[in-house]
Amino acid sequence: MSVEDADQHLNPNGRSDETVTAAVGSARTQETVPMVFRTDALAVYYGSHKAVRDVNLQIRKHEITAFIGPSGCGKSTVLRCFNRMNDLIDVARIEGKVEFHGIDLYDDQVNAVEVRRRIGMVFQKPNPFPKTIYDNIAYGPRLGGIKKRAQLDEIVERSLRGAALWDEVKTRLKTSGLGLSGGQQQRLCIARAIAVEPEVILMDEPCSALDPIATARIEDLMQEMKQRYTIVIVTHNMQQAARVSDRTAFFTTEVNPDSDRRTGTLVEYGKTKTMFSTPSDERTEQYVTGRFG
Repeated sequence: MSVEDADQHLNPNGRSDETVTAAVGSARTQETVPMVFRTDALAVYYGSHKAVRDVNLQIRKHEITAFIGPSGCGKSTVLRCFNRMNDLIDVARIEGKVEFHGIDLYDDQVNAVEVRRRIGMVFQKPNPFPKTIYDNIAYGPRLGGIKKRAQLDEIVERSLRGAALWDEVKTRLKTSGLGLSGGQQQRLCIARAIAVEPEVILMDEPCSALDPIATARIEDLMQEMKQRYTIVIVTHNMQQAARVSDRTAFFTTEVNPDSDRRTGTLVEYGKTKTMFSTPSDERTEQYVTGRFG
């Protein structure tokens, strides 16, 4: 299916990228909130277990939003709802709503493949394909129907520049991406994600496997990237959330009254500076000050 055909499945009302962009631009001029995602009473189940419940969020355009909280609280589960990665888990299902520019991402007419083109993802551990650096970046555009070498060359260079990696690899594009350092591999994965020109980049603990120097480079890169993309990051590193994000969502776990298992829930969401200085919920204050979690 072509990108144009897939677009019709993502937009059940037949709205094109240009229409969506114009609508968002109009909203900005009216000084209304430029939202990219909105969740309404989102809950995620794995089989009969409710893994996370009552998630109400508004993710803003060209901002970095951080999800923090203890292990098992549903941060990554919620993140994967934004590009329907949970669809790949047979026992997973959602209740509530996840909207992207007002479009229900779980509507039957929406094409999950097109969703993942527009909403890219970078995982916890760098996962380059066992291909050359060039072919790692060109893979997505080729799947999208781009075959001309000159066009692919331009995409590869632009994407590697966008991930601040071009100067380090431009003389070895035909060597394996697996030969790069861990930090370089993660930036290669970021370049691969942006090669298909998404609007959003989801990052699931992208620095947890990296050393402090590589982590600082990724954090600097995120600050550069938010001028072009909306970024949502899951992190266990509260200092990282405080450094890089504009808004923070704090999740925790509570005992599910229907079983002895714990369920993740969103406690508080707001501007990062406020969340780390004067949170409104005592549980948030206890977590960010290290008293639990």
